[in-house]
Amino acid sequence: MPRQNARAGGCFFMIAILGGALWGVAAGNPMKGLLIGTAAGAAIALAVWLVDRVRR
Repeated sequence: MPRQNARAGGCFFMIAILGGALWGVAAGNPMKGLLIGTAAGAAIALAVWLVDRVRR
């Protein structure tokens, strides 16, 4: 049986980091934005990986 292609969650990770940085600059605290974006991106990438793992 052929294996399905794996899903990629890295794009969500990058988008969340950049979005967090932009939000942080707008809010006046870029480091806080980067940290929040990194945490959100990691959570989304982990969720994509877990969903992909369950589908196999």
